[in-house]
Amino acid sequence: MPTLCRDCTALESSPAPSGRCPRCGSRRLVGHPELTRLSLAHIDCDAFYAAVEKRDNPAIRGKPVIVGGGRRGVVSACCYIARIKGVRSAMPMFEARARCPEAVVISPDMQKYAAVGRQILALMQATTPLVEPLSIDEAFLDLAGTEGVNGGSAAETLAKLALRIETEIGVTVSVGLSYNKFLAKVASDLDKPRGFAVIGRAEAVDFLKERPVGLIPGVGKVLQKQLADDGIRLIGDLARHGEAALTKRYGTVGGRLARLSAGEDGRGVDPEGPAKSLSAETTFEADLADPKVLARELWRLCERLSDRLKKVRLGAGGITLKLKTRRFRLITRSRQLGQPTMLAEEIYRNALPLLEVETDGRRFRLIGIGASRFVDAEDADAPDLIDPIKTRRAKVERAIDDVRRRFGLGAIGKGRSLRRGGGR
Repeated sequence: MPTLCRDCTALESSPAPSGRCPRCGSRRLVGHPELTRLSLAHIDCDAFYAAVEKRDNPAIRGKPVIVGGGRRGVVSACCYIARIKGVRSAMPMFEARARCPEAVVISPDMQKYAAVGRQILALMQATTPLVEPLSIDEAFLDLAGTEGVNGGSAAETLAKLALRIETEIGVTVSVGLSYNKFLAKVASDLDKPRGFAVIGRAEAVDFLKERPVGLIPGVGKVLQKQLADDGIRLIGDLARHGEAALTKRYGTVGGRLARLSAGEDGRGVDPEGPAKSLSAETTFEADLADPKVLARELWRLCERLSDRLKKVRLGAGGITLKLKTRRFRLITRSRQLGQPTMLAEEIYRNALPLLEVETDGRRFRLIGIGASRFVDAEDADAPDLIDPIKTRRAKVERAIDDVRRRFGLGAIGKGRSLRRGGGR
């Protein structure tokens, strides 16, 4: 069985009897029968925002670190030490502080993180032209056919790339290697941090069958409950129902679930795909401070962003509010969504609380709203059996979209885009 040392990147044809690399003595070995035949990878930075802050401030490297807003904000990211204490992304800051009172809390610096993300992306693109970023700290890579250029198998190249990112940029990554995007992404989360996990064709179905359905991207809490009500809790339960039955019950989502449960994912790595964020913003003719007027402008931007998401058939799993003060200070506030969406109403309802925290009398010259953490349209806005009002809002928005397609954008709209005030 091929075995790779992740420290010296030596590849041996069989496992080392001692459990150590025969060349450098490292125990960081990864072995798999298909190791040298797989070429599709997912690379994910480990606790990225917190890792960048620790890199830049050695004094906090051994301490729990939370990146987030004030007591009324939410956790943007946290290091693994804080996670051990129960802190999680998107957790309210007051709860995070209660769980880990000794944590170092740092306000997010999105410009710095984006700059580091671009450095990592450049290293990836120097390795293979087929890189599809998902956000500033993760991407898919297809290394098929790069053996000659990179001087080794995809696994060897990925190990070298992970070491290069760690030594040159100062953050660590975890690598998932498989034969399709779904399984590569699953694999990258198996051995964090500094992980390298492999899922091959031979074991894919057996590996998946005992895993919860929530492991599948786009299967949020609402869809999990729907599936559980039908007796489907594990991915193996999906496989037993079959594609025809699942499609009949859940439509296109059911067909996709059936294919993924069988370890099938036909999506290729697309460098021109949903790599970048989508956003909409506006600069005011005069600086604004009125919360109601700002909320109205936010709603209009949410409609524009939603329209763009619908056109490219993407749902957003995260949003970012952007504000620029009259003194040109840039403020960004991000939130992970409970369920991916492409609907203006849901984007607005998640963005408005972020705006309300910042509207404290300051005057702003710009407001913007951005989307990230993209999923396919079919994985967004699943019917919500727990919140029928939410489902009704979605139906109303789709009806508005239909009228606009037939009669133009100005044919119909919600009242909050006209009256003076934000409203919910």
